[in-house]
Amino acid sequence: NHGFAGKMKIVEEPNTFGLNNPFLAQGSRLQPKVTPFPVSGPAHLHQLAGKCFSFTESMYKYEFCPFHNITQHEQSFRWNAYSGILGIWQEWEIVNNTFTGMWMRDGDACGTRNRETKVILVCSASSKLAQVSEPSTCVYSLTFETPLVCHPHSLLVYPTLSEKLQKEWDEAEQARYEGLITEQGYNNLLRDIFEDAGLLKSQKEKIKIKLPEVAADSETHNSLQKCTADFQKQREEIERLRALLTQHNIPFDSKQS
Repeated sequence: NHGFAGKMKIVEEPNTFGLNNPFLAQGSRLQPKVTPFPVSGPAHLHQLAGKCFSFTESMYKYEFCPFHNITQHEQSFRWNAYSGILGIWQEWEIVNNTFTGMWMRDGDACGTRNRETKVILVCSASSKLAQVSEPSTCVYSLTFETPLVCHPHSLLVYPTLSEKLQKEWDEAEQARYEGLITEQGYNNLLRDIFEDAGLLKSQKEKIKIKLPEVAADSETHNSLQKCTADFQKQREEIERLRALLTQHNIPFDSKQS
């Protein structure tokens, strides 16, 4: 099917077609680059972990294993039939308090990047893989139908959070309502909450706070009183920064010069 081949770029890697094939070396089997992230999100979807769902179009079979990975296999007896990993479970996509997709990233190499797949969950009477496409180079879109998302609240994010994180979200909402934080600040706080919940891959980096040095110049600090006052101001500023980072759940290292 040349039309399909034009839409879908095939992963050109040795296949494991026929697990008992004596001509295939063990090293030819699919080798994931990373380990899947822990199962997360709505509790009623966790039952999908450990299961796999297949979809065949033309000569190609796609296998989706929720919270694990997505693979592509050419259904052929050719000695060099293609097979590869299109993504490994990493994080959710969240928009407006709703889980809108599962991101499977760090698949096989594709030029200068790795293949990745967004899985869209839609309501249906049974669980099955319904459609696969490649909307942009090396980025795939997969539609997974399941009755587990038919309830109107089944993909809401807030109910999946711990009481502590729900409280932090409530406080962020109140701060935005009162104009105490910008929209960007609000979104940053939500991202911190989602990362803490294990729904998004963490992008946090430890921020090192270096305490300001107290100048020894006698002209600058011409009295013990001024020196003490300057030092107190520095301590207050450090405490303010620490409180700000703690409020936003940002880890930091404190080092005295």
